[in-house]
Formats: sequence, structure tokens, C-alpha cells
Amino acid sequence: MVKLNKIYTRTGDGGTTGLVNGERRAKSDLRIEAFGTVDEANACIGLARLYTATDHPAIDEMLERIQNDLFDLGADLATPGGTQIEGYEPLRIVESQVARIEADIDALNARLEPLRSFVLPGGTPAAAALHLARTVARRAERAMVAANEAEAQDIGSEAMKYINRVSDFLFVSARAVNGMGSGDVLWVPGANR
Repeated sequence: MVKLNKIYTRTGDGGTTGLVNGERRAKSDLRIEAFGTVDEANACIGLARLYTATDHPAIDEMLERIQNDLFDLGADLATPGGTQIEGYEPLRIVESQVARIEADIDALNARLEPLRSFVLPGGTPAAAALHLARTVARRAERAMVAANEAEAQDIGSEAMKYINRVSDFLFVSARAVNGMGSGDVLWVPGANR
């Protein structure tokens, strides 16, 4: 159980932050960037949920699960591989979380109109917010890949799969809230030449 009774600790005032294993790293470190960007994607999903809560409750429930999983992912990233702490099992993204989000993607995608072009981010406010969250999730994925490369493939494969699926889910859910794809704003190549 997490218990936070003091919000500021002053330990990061010098530009470092702590990992679960007690190691201090620069706030510019690639691993810190990765879990910070995962947190940013989570905040964007929270914003999108302002639009999905009432009009799209099934999608909103899926987004709530993803938000919780993104905290799990942040904990996973804050705990480098090989971390051993007595009485503590590191929290990791597991295969069942990846399978669940894949099932949600498949369920939504099965009801969508087939794509005829690339989709521009927009349409309804919910769709626009989900597209914004999608782009931040893709940036989080790039940050995770960079951190993984820098740390000799230290980030688990399920974590890497999960963040990839998050952006896929956000794309499909944006289409779903856009009238199951009928309200998508489509790219028209060269339209403004």
C-alpha cells in the first residue's frame, strides 16, 4: 500500500530522482524521461475521460483500467531489472495486461468502418483528446525504446508491448467515439496544393 503524507521531500532539488532500488538518477536520464512521459500520457487519458465518462461509458471503463495499468508501467520502469529488495516483489507489466488491452482493441475495431485513408486527429472533442493521448503514448514508447537501448535491454518485453498497445487502443477508441469511424476526419493527400 502506498502512503504519502508529505508531497515535497527536497531530495530532487539538485536535479536527481530516486528509483525503487534507491539509486539516484538525473532527471534527464532516459529511464526517468520514459516513466515521466508515461505519466504525461496518463494525464492526457484523464483529460479524454472528461468526454468519455458520460457518452461512452464502456470505453471510459477501458480507459480507467489503462490509467491504472500505466501506473503499474511507471512502477515497472522505476524498478530496473535485477532489483532485489527483501520482502518486495517488483511490480511488472504482465502478459495478461497485454492480452486484456488487445481484447479491448479487437472488440472496438470489429465494429469500426474500414479505413479508407489516414485519419486526421479530430472529430468530436472526445476523439481529439484521445488522439492527443495517443501521440503522447507514442512518445512514451519512443522514450522507453531509447531507455531500453541505453540500458542493455533492461526493460521487460511485456512493458514494451503494453505501451505499444496503449497507443493502438487510443487510436481505435478515438475512431469509436467518432461515430464508429463515420465521423473520422480523413487525410486528403495534396488537398491544399
